[in-house]
Amino acid sequence: MARVAPFAMLLTLTTTTPPARDLGHLLRKHPDRLQTFALGFGAAHVFYPEASDARCTAALLLDVDPVGLVRGRPSSRDEGGLVEAYVNDRPYAASSFLSVAIARVLGTALGGRSDSAELVQRERALEARVTPVRARGGELVERLFAPLGYAVRVEPVAVPGAAHAGRHVTLALAGATTLQRLLSHLYVLVPVLDDEKHYWVGDAEVDKLFRHGGDWLAAHPERELIARRYLRRAPKLARSAVARLAELDDAATDDTATGTATGEAVAANHGAAESREETVVEKPLRLQDRRIAAVLGVLRDAGARSVVDLGCGGGDLLLALARDAAFERVAAIDVSARELERAKERLDRALMPASRRERVELFQSSVLYRDARVAGFDAAALLEVVEHVEPSRLPALVRSVFGAARPRTVVITTPNREYNARFPALADGAFRHPDHRFEWSRAEFRAWAETTANAYGYAVSYRDVGDADETLGAPTQMAVFACS
Repeated sequence: MARVAPFAMLLTLTTTTPPARDLGHLLRKHPDRLQTFALGFGAAHVFYPEASDARCTAALLLDVDPVGLVRGRPSSRDEGGLVEAYVNDRPYAASSFLSVAIARVLGTALGGRSDSAELVQRERALEARVTPVRARGGELVERLFAPLGYAVRVEPVAVPGAAHAGRHVTLALAGATTLQRLLSHLYVLVPVLDDEKHYWVGDAEVDKLFRHGGDWLAAHPERELIARRYLRRAPKLARSAVARLAELDDAATDDTATGTATGEAVAANHGAAESREETVVEKPLRLQDRRIAAVLGVLRDAGARSVVDLGCGGGDLLLALARDAAFERVAAIDVSARELERAKERLDRALMPASRRERVELFQSSVLYRDARVAGFDAAALLEVVEHVEPSRLPALVRSVFGAARPRTVVITTPNREYNARFPALADGAFRHPDHRFEWSRAEFRAWAETTANAYGYAVSYRDVGDADETLGAPTQMAVFACS
């Protein structure tokens, strides 16, 4: 039988961070040579369509042998027979075949191995394109990749065979990240999109899931879906993996409270309550109380009747919103199930009429992820949240809050880095919270806020929270975004 599919799986990786040809060093594949690698199901070809110091693109073309996929399969025992086994999209749709090729051909980069640790750890502007991917529409693609901080784009792809019409897209991801992190995301999530594995799913697959997803998967809002689809046909393994991920999320929350959490788990756990370290630093100023009072005042002045607390942590602001009769509907989200449970327990213990408690909704989600449940509110509040997010992931936060949810009023508070000089407990250059990914100066915060407001049609104003120093400003800075 002749091969009829004119497609092969194609992954391209592009960087514009100079010197862009460093991509060749990271991949251990020379930009000036075509290299071919034999695989059990076909061949992988690595080449560079462009390779300058300004822009470099590496391509991994996977040519799967469709006859080899079904050779030796007894058609009488296969549901659908040998014809169904052959006439499908397995030879060209990106799937677990691509993950295997990444591991075997680009394994050095996937494992973060290099002569230069700085080269591996350096974040750079990266774009990945995978085609064709089996993903009807782009909703699932967005759910999987947007929480990781990528700008996501999908384009329909026409493939041969009416039976597969409308099922495939080209997936494009863009963001500032490390090559190792990008490859780990693709390694895990491309098979999740495909929802099929070409080999036996056993304990080794659980190890792979945690090896390549261990520093980001526990905090992903779709971790259960990812585990179930990655471990397809192995429900017991999937349940075990989900339980382990929940434990990791809880551990990350505990570590955040003591200032020892690291990496992606820290960045995703942006809603965690203040740590003991930050409380000690700011306690003399009673900043948390003053922040909450300031946010409530802004929300009342804006006439908001419904409010969502994004990244609620242990529920400090949530409790104040629930007690205030001005707000008829209150919701709170956090990426950590443990923090939500803490908030719920505090809410249950709080002295307030039952009718007010019943107005409150709590659900697990990430402020980096577009979630329909956070749309439709008059106002959204992010109390000391943005500084817990990796700078490369802030565009995802902006898109989900100002683009997708789009409340009339958005209130954001964040530390003023300049004021840190007034805290004797802080060393020079140290952050107030060991989990902060950055702390903005007043000029930096206003520049970010103005850019965000202009991009999404908001007007923005600023308030000080806490007693202002004549030179250094106030300890907390607030931006109030409003649109008609």
